[in-house]
Amino acid sequence: MFRPKQSEPRQTPRPTGRHWLLGNAALAAEPAIADAAVTPTATAATSAAPLRPQPEPVPSPRPAPSSTPPASVPHDPWSRLQLLRDVETADVVGWLRGGRGAIVTAVLLCVAAALMVALTTPPRYTVFTDILVDPANLNVVRDDVFTSNPQRDAQLLDVESKLRILTSRNVLTRVIDRLDLTNDPEFVKPGGLSFLRNLISAKDATQDRRLEVMRALSEQVEARREERSFVVVMKLWSQDPEKAVTISNAIVDAFEAELFQSSSESAGRVVKNLNERLDELRRNVNEAERKVEDFRRAKGLQSSNGELVSTRISSELNTQVLDAQQRFIQADSRYKQMSAAIAERRTASASIFDSAAMTNLRQQYNTLQQQVGSIAAIFGAKHPQMVTALSEQQAVDAAIVREARRILDLAKADLDREQATLKMLQSKAGVEKSNVFTDNDALVQLHDLERDARAKAAIYESHLARAQQIGERQQIDTSNVRVISRPMPPKARSWPPRTLYLLIGGAILGLLLGIAAALMRGAWFYLRDPRPTHG
Repeated sequence: MFRPKQSEPRQTPRPTGRHWLLGNAALAAEPAIADAAVTPTATAATSAAPLRPQPEPVPSPRPAPSSTPPASVPHDPWSRLQLLRDVETADVVGWLRGGRGAIVTAVLLCVAAALMVALTTPPRYTVFTDILVDPANLNVVRDDVFTSNPQRDAQLLDVESKLRILTSRNVLTRVIDRLDLTNDPEFVKPGGLSFLRNLISAKDATQDRRLEVMRALSEQVEARREERSFVVVMKLWSQDPEKAVTISNAIVDAFEAELFQSSSESAGRVVKNLNERLDELRRNVNEAERKVEDFRRAKGLQSSNGELVSTRISSELNTQVLDAQQRFIQADSRYKQMSAAIAERRTASASIFDSAAMTNLRQQYNTLQQQVGSIAAIFGAKHPQMVTALSEQQAVDAAIVREARRILDLAKADLDREQATLKMLQSKAGVEKSNVFTDNDALVQLHDLERDARAKAAIYESHLARAQQIGERQQIDTSNVRVISRPMPPKARSWPPRTLYLLIGGAILGLLLGIAAALMRGAWFYLRDPRPTHG
């Protein structure tokens, strides 16, 4: 099979690029010596007449490769690796031909492995849920206990924190308890000794099962935030598409419940602290009010409608003093007028004397005076009737004087009474005025105590109102979390890929591995015996 055609002259083997290591003379002499040993005469004939057909030389058998390299091959490993620089395409093709079996075997093995993976690997169905986590909570009550920060960095930190809650153990625990995943064979892989472990300690086995389910579920769920948005994408896979949707919805519900419970517990802690503070504030208010009442009682500071009784009494006494002064002035003026009228003998005509008896006496006096005038005109001044009339007139006049003096005595008594009343009221007013000054000095201290009591009462009332408001806020869910894209059952599994793709990939991988193995095998033999493999 190595014979040249009749029309072609036999060519000597072409030397390769190993001359710089093996020497040009040695490599050129090796094929020449081999040809001379086979047909010594044919070489000369061929050189003399190259176009003449020559008889086919009988190839000499190639000696078996020795376990030790020839003397011309370098023993340094690095120098021997330099031989790979002289490998040609024909050498590589020869190596691949020699490794056809290894390539086919590798392809078959990888295809079989891919088929086994496709048949034995549990499928994974992945669902996605888009959740909008708005950092600004719902403004249900004014001055909420949880304030929102308008800065974007703070809002992103809030969303990242809620993102961590989405895959936290509390949320996953709620899902495990709700869906009873501890009895789901997808999450609990029964082992050989699980039955004995359950018999020895059922409580520890249950706890281990929960931890196993927790680890498995945490590996199956993943959440991330979309860049430059508050949208969180949750990815979850399961061996059943419907179960994946159910678990995803359960995680969202547990996430919302966990957020509500977290805010409720935080508000509850605030209410508890406020209630503990309220007890102390209540005691402070009661003590301050008790001090006010004790001071008021000790100082005799009675008040009515926000005004001290002493101040009101002093004001009323001052009013009474003014009235008494007015009455005293009137009584004094009346007495003086009466005294002047009596001294001037004008009792009969003075209007100051006003009484029923005086009026009757004046009428009698006027009647008698008319009779005296009439008798004097008719009978004369010395007529007995005239004497009788004058006598009666003098008697009436004397009665008028007596009545006037009686009225004067009454006026004097009224004047003395009004004067005594005025002095008494002035004395009382003076005493009450000193009491008012004393009470005013005490009132300054009382106002200080009342201000302290009012301040403590205001703080207590504000804390009480705040505690009640937060207590009501504790029952309201203000978290602004909305699901904008519900999970849908996937039509195809996400892992492993389709069987056809696995088989194609296995075939390609096997082909690459087989080619690599064939090339490594050829390179190994090439380094051991650096002779051309093409021919």
